[in-house]
Amino acid sequence: MDMQGVSANWKLGFTLSLVTAVLWGLLPIALKIVLEGMDAYTITWWRFAVSTAGLGVFLALRRQLPRLSGAGAPAIAMLAVAMVMLIANYVLYLIALDHTTPSVTQVVIQLAPLLLLVGGVFVFHERFARRQWAGFVVLGAGLVLFFNDRLPELARPTEGLGLGVLLIVAAAVSWAIYGLAQKQLLGHFTAQQVLWMLYVGATVLLLPASAPAEILDLNGLQLGMLAFCCANTIAAYGAFGEALYHWDLSRVGAVLATAPIFTIGAMWAIERSGLALVPAEGLNVLAVAGALAVVAGSMTCALAARS
Repeated sequence: MDMQGVSANWKLGFTLSLVTAVLWGLLPIALKIVLEGMDAYTITWWRFAVSTAGLGVFLALRRQLPRLSGAGAPAIAMLAVAMVMLIANYVLYLIALDHTTPSVTQVVIQLAPLLLLVGGVFVFHERFARRQWAGFVVLGAGLVLFFNDRLPELARPTEGLGLGVLLIVAAAVSWAIYGLAQKQLLGHFTAQQVLWMLYVGATVLLLPASAPAEILDLNGLQLGMLAFCCANTIAAYGAFGEALYHWDLSRVGAVLATAPIFTIGAMWAIERSGLALVPAEGLNVLAVAGALAVVAGSMTCALAARS
């Protein structure tokens, strides 16, 4: 361990960060397949329910299940805010995915960590460095390039791609608010305890709007993809948490920013294989260059946070 409490095993930190990026990169493709047989609310309910059970067993075995008694009303109120925002993020992302493609959702959702950094400036009076502003500009230019042949569609925010992108931006905003709320909760609970309480509450709140029995109507591929999505929620956040133990946050964040590359690469491989698991995206060279610019901008913002 170094003086800051972070393990010196940076290779393990890098590997765990890369595993998280790959899992998050493949997630929208799996979700797109499941959406053909199950609605957004039910998919989200299953992801939260499985995560509640999995993380609950882990915390129980370590005797770390949280207790709300003594946390105080402000902490409980902040927990409620985090819960609503996390649910909004999951559901809005899925609804957006129903209107767009996996690569679009994964590229645009890169706004989320940037919005979290901006939120930190206003809520926690953190400094937004010049290099972070430069990263923001690169990310914005990358988005314009990514949508180079579809910009007119973005002008119609009530249908198709325009609606999908608007919903992804809303999902990014809700994730940033959730992140700010969770940061304040870390003074009362560990990150895993916060997540478990959010999962429990979200599972209960989403039940009236979901239909868990829809799982019986899924075909084999859709069922397998749902299982992957549920496992992904636990595994990705588990790897992410362990990565932070072995490596500092800025470098972990920079690796996670590469998730869109794995989404685009996986979509290309699926299209080339002829499996037709999801609709083809047909990205041109400028769109791919734009996606890489978005990744570069996001990585710059994350690394600039070091200083």
